[in-house]
Formats: sequence, C-alpha cells, structure tokens
Amino acid sequence: MSCLMAPRSRCLSLAACALLALVVGVTTPATQAQNRDARPLLTLPQAIGRTLERHPSLSVFDYRQRSLDGRAQTANLRPALNLDTELENFAGTDGAENTEFTVGLSSVFELGGKRNARGDVVASERQLLNLEREIQALDLFGEVTRRYVQLLSVTEQLALAKDAVQLADSALVSVATRVRAGAAPSADQLRASAALSRAQLQQQQLEKQWQVERVALSSMWGETDGRFSVAGEQLYHLPPADDFQTYLARAHQNPLLMRFASEARVQEARLRLANSAARADVRWGLGVRQSNETDSTSLVAGFSMPLFSGRRAQGEVISARAALQGTGAREEVARLQLHTQLYRAYAERLQAVQSARRLREEIIPALTRAMSETETLYRAGRYTYQDWIAAREELLDARRSMIDSATRALLAGAEMEQLTAAPLVDNGGRSATVPGNEK
Repeated sequence: MSCLMAPRSRCLSLAACALLALVVGVTTPATQAQNRDARPLLTLPQAIGRTLERHPSLSVFDYRQRSLDGRAQTANLRPALNLDTELENFAGTDGAENTEFTVGLSSVFELGGKRNARGDVVASERQLLNLEREIQALDLFGEVTRRYVQLLSVTEQLALAKDAVQLADSALVSVATRVRAGAAPSADQLRASAALSRAQLQQQQLEKQWQVERVALSSMWGETDGRFSVAGEQLYHLPPADDFQTYLARAHQNPLLMRFASEARVQEARLRLANSAARADVRWGLGVRQSNETDSTSLVAGFSMPLFSGRRAQGEVISARAALQGTGAREEVARLQLHTQLYRAYAERLQAVQSARRLREEIIPALTRAMSETETLYRAGRYTYQDWIAAREELLDARRSMIDSATRALLAGAEMEQLTAAPLVDNGGRSATVPGNEK
C-alpha cells in the first residue's frame, strides 16, 4: 500500500523512507561550512510534514467533501409530498351554490431505481475525490522534495564557492611572493587577483540563490523567512536501484492510474442514472372533494405518467456511454505516458549515479593529486602559473560536476517516487552512498 493511499498521518512514512537515502556522510569542506550554520537544521520529513499540514491546496478537499455530503443527503431523499387544493365554480352565474372545494396529497412513484442510482453517483464521486486528494498530496511530496534537493545542491555549490575563494586567495599570496622575489612576472599577480575577484563574485551570486531557494522551500508551508539550514552532505547519499520492471509494477498502483478506474465507476453510475430516466415515474394524487351543490363529500384519486420517456432519455444515455468509453482511452494514454516518464527518470538516475561514482572514486582523487603536484612544482619554478590555475580549475569543475550528478540523481529519484507512489527501496532496504562518502 502506497504511503499516499494511507491517512495523512501515514504520509510521512514515505518522507522518512526518502530521508533514509540522505543519511549523514563523510565530512568535506562543503559540509564543514554547513555545520557552522547557526540556523536550525531542517530535514526532508519535517519539510514534507509541514507542507502536508499547511498547504492550502489540501484544505480545498475538505470543502469538496462537505459538498458531497450535502449531495448525498439530497440524493437519498424520497420524492416530496405535495399539498394540493382546488376551488371550482365559485364565481359563476349561480353564485357560490355550485362551488366545489378539493384538498389532497400528491407525489411521485420513482421507477427504474433512480434513488439508488443517484446515491451510487455520489458514492463513486466520493471515492474519486479521495484519489484526487492522494494525487494532490503526491504532487506536493514531489514538489517539496525537488525544492529540498535543489536547496541541498545550492548549499554544496555555495560551500564549494567558498573553497574556491580560499584557494584563489592563497594562490594570490603565493604569486605575490614570487613576483616580489622576481621569480614570476607581474602579469601572474594580476591574473591571480582577477581570479580571486571572480571567485568572490560567484560566491555572492550563490549566496543570493541560496536565500531564494530557502524561501521557495519554506513557501510550501506558507512561510517566507526561510529561517533554517540543510545538511549539504545529504546530497551525496543515494538509495540503491531495483530493476525497471519492479518500478513499473509499482507505478501501476499510482493514484494517477487508479483515478481512471474510479472515474470509470463514476461514469458507470451516471450511465445507470441515465438509463433509469428511461423508466417514467408515476405521479399520483389522493384527496377529498366538498360540493356545495349536493352538500356531499367524496374521495378523488388520480394518476399520470409522461409518454415516450425512453426516447427522451436517449440523449443522456448516449452521452454517459461515450464518457465511459472515453475514460478507458484516456487511461491507456496515461499508461503510455507514465511508462515513458518512468523509464526516462530511471535511465537519468542510473547515468547520474554512475557519473557521481566515477567522479568520486577516480576523477577527483586524480585531479587532487595533480593540483597538489602542480602547486609544488610551481613554487619550485618548474611550472607556470597558468599550469597551476588549469589544474585548480579542473579540480573545481570536477567537484561541480559531482554536485550536478548527485543533484540529477536525487531529482530523478524523486520523480520515480512520485510516479510509483512508493519509496525507491522498501522500508527494510538499505540506503546506498556515493562510494567514498561512507563513514
């Protein structure tokens, strides 16, 4: 049973499962900067919990539920009793001598199961409303997860930008020392100074973006201050992947597809209601007539039934049957689209995880050693400043690529969870980490 098919209190279990994929990893310069943030730490389950409790789009369903309650009450009513009165011959040439006064009751015998059909329509619409609530909650889960991952990504980018500023500042000091000693041209110092300015500018831009992402996340539960922080190292922890067919089987339980089955039940109920209209209702009346002319009292009764009711109901029957058939066609289209979206997210996540793994295991360690050796040889006068800067930029680009790959992997995983209405791993499964991040 998917999380969002359970009551709201159980919806957080999916968020908890998602957070199992974001457990604490190894401390890097980026995470050290994050740990110094004095703002309270916000976890993904907390963000999802606040959103599901406070987002106004879910409160709309409470009002729609009340509307259905009222409709159900109305649909269950029997035909009303009518009080009928009739006064005849009260102003003729004979005056009031021939006046006749009739009082009676009238109502309708509903035939064709109309009352039950009305109730079935409301009951099926109630089931459809519950699925729509789950779909909305699932959409909110996906959106808040994407914003949370984006904030993790910007947090790590900002921490990397701070590292780049420190590296550029240290390089400027080293270059200035060599320039004063006459071992390097003054142009190297100018380039080092410009590199520091660019790094500082990048840091300022990311600080602004970090504020924007925090406000965007907090707006999901109606706040605009964003007074919290996130643990950026969570970006590098990814849950393991099952085979695609496993996720495809889970996707068939998605409320998006189940909604079509519920909508079909609504259309079937409406078709039964339209068919019941083909059976004409019988109107009856029963009363007492008082005659002044004969000074007598008598009972009167009457029945009436409209003609050609079946022919008049054919339009509604045809319309209801077409709507039912159209539901099946739209479900097939939705299944094909879901398959395509799920496979695209699955392939994207697989590629991103592999990219993050190679960057972490092979590329970044090699570039780190290369930069260290290049810096040592530059200080010894065997490499130029340009060689040192090239090695440093290659390392920084690789770290940026790892942040991008981890971000794409988590975003694709969030889309898969939304499409399957289930976590990437079962509650008993273990979360996986980008190799090299394990404690």
